[in-house]
Amino acid sequence: MPFPASKLTIHPAEILRRKTEKIVDFDEDLRHMVEEMITIMHESDGVGLAAPQAGHSVQVFVCNAREDGEEDMVFVNPEIIETDGAQEWAEEGCLSLPKIHGRVRRPTYVRIRAQDLTGATFEVESEAFHARIWQHEYDHLQGVLILDRMRPIDRLAARRAIKDLVGR
Repeated sequence: MPFPASKLTIHPAEILRRKTEKIVDFDEDLRHMVEEMITIMHESDGVGLAAPQAGHSVQVFVCNAREDGEEDMVFVNPEIIETDGAQEWAEEGCLSLPKIHGRVRRPTYVRIRAQDLTGATFEVESEAFHARIWQHEYDHLQGVLILDRMRPIDRLAARRAIKDLVGR
């Protein structure tokens, strides 16, 4: 089934709060949707984008931490299989929550298993910025936003911006 054209989805869109569906067809429609997601990510100056942020309730996210020569990464049906450590509260933003930033605590180490665009399974691990990106995007696939993870004081500080988004 073809995916409709993608555009950036902004809070409080309901799709951002839904758990996503597993991808079963690794076809041209999936590749086209991923291409659109990558375009949205780059045009929005982001380092990651999950399918719900592009209006699709499926288990896919893309990322690019913009380190020297890094290529875009695609994760289909990802699962976090191991975490370790705990970073101090670090500031995160979200393309679907413009002008909202908050401090979020996450594990420092992550190992993730996913499929590529052909359906082949792969595993990657990181203790760097990638680990934070992967966890943030994985949260989106579970219907979780940084609003749910940020410190209460940061949520309070962002309440005006959140109200502005909800009232749009």
